[in-house]
Amino acid sequence: MTTTPEKILYTAHASATAGRSGLTRTDDAMVVHLLAIPTGMGGNGKGSNPEQLFAAGYAACFGSAVEFVARRDHVNIGEVKVDAEVGIGPTGTGFGLAVTLTAHIANVDAATADDLIAKAHQACPYSNATRGNIPVEIKRG
Repeated sequence: MTTTPEKILYTAHASATAGRSGLTRTDDAMVVHLLAIPTGMGGNGKGSNPEQLFAAGYAACFGSAVEFVARRDHVNIGEVKVDAEVGIGPTGTGFGLAVTLTAHIANVDAATADDLIAKAHQACPYSNATRGNIPVEIKRG
């Protein structure tokens, strides 16, 4: 199922040169990263890699989705921290990703946290983009 926005509220602009061994930057230069192939894939690891950037973005977005559903459902939560793991490996015809998100939600019981996490997974644009395309495991920390 495709989830298409009713209205675009914001559009990010970024570019990358020289693939995994180059540079990525946003048009406003708020994000500028040297890129390097990770040592686990035979590179020198002396720079960020796309999987790290994806993990950081997904973690931030999912945390925001938890906060959104908590506000919508009138649940008073404390700090939200999301740890993201993004793995990459061969698929036979190319490469694929697998994600594990661990959400830590302060000041709520386990059942409430599980409910917020499930609802956030439906609200988060990263979750909507990846659903059905790559394995995504979501758990409570």
